Amino acid sequence: MPDQSRRKFRRFRFKIHEIIFESDTPAGKLFDIILLAVIALSVVVVMLESIESIRLRWGFELRVLEWVFTVFFTIEYVLRLYSVYKPWKYASSFYGVIDFLALLPTYLGIFIAGGQSLIVIRSLRLLRIFRILKLGSFMTQGAIILDSINQSKKKIAVFLYFIVLLVLIIGSVMYVVEGEDNPAFDSIPTSIYWAIVTLTTVGYGDIIPITNVGKFLSAVVMILGYAVIAVPTGIVSASLIRADAKVTGQSCPTCSKEGHEPDAVYCKYCGEILNPEPEDF
Repeated sequence: MPDQSRRKFRRFRFKIHEIIFESDTPAGKLFDIILLAVIALSVVVVMLESIESIRLRWGFELRVLEWVFTVFFTIEYVLRLYSVYKPWKYASSFYGVIDFLALLPTYLGIFIAGGQSLIVIRSLRLLRIFRILKLGSFMTQGAIILDSINQSKKKIAVFLYFIVLLVLIIGSVMYVVEGEDNPAFDSIPTSIYWAIVTLTTVGYGDIIPITNVGKFLSAVVMILGYAVIAVPTGIVSASLIRADAKVTGQSCPTCSKEGHEPDAVYCKYCGEILNPEPEDF
């Protein structure tokens, strides 16, 4: 009898995992669509509550809805932890952290005035739409971009170091050139601020040179700014040459991570089997 009960328990947990985490099954897709709708509604409620005229008239109703949504998300979060083999893996994952943060504001609002306004964090959970609509390849492309940035971080660091030196030099030179005749360049830090604004082609216009030499240097810095923008883009682009990979919406029952290839047998993140028997789950 204990073995039979244990099997029923494992099948039940496996079924919950399939519904909550999988988007390739009808039940899983329906659950995810309902979840997205509830998330969107909860964000709309927070937005409406921030409008004074609506809050004064419908404040109580909006607070009730807010608590209904929070209880729903709390139950959902607990079920997610319950249905995975290693709950801490999911809790420390990107979506796990976002799901946890989505619960905190309402509870914090009990002790901290205005804390419930942070519920807009729930909007981040709408990222699940990539999985629901089988746009996993978009997530893969996002991962490729992050990997490319990570691979280029040393080159970018050297480039930023060069930019820091450049604005220090340009700012100091402009202070010497404009300082006596232009009160706007009253210090080297102010001149460095002007150099950063000009080099990045932002051009606020709050500080402008008035001498001929200053204007000439400004033109040089403006032209140089286009090269400054192009360099980091080229560094990252050079690392983006990578083959595309097709992925599914299947979630690992152990670590809950997604983005596996259609023919994958084991999770590429934790190494556990992706399709265990319900009795072994």
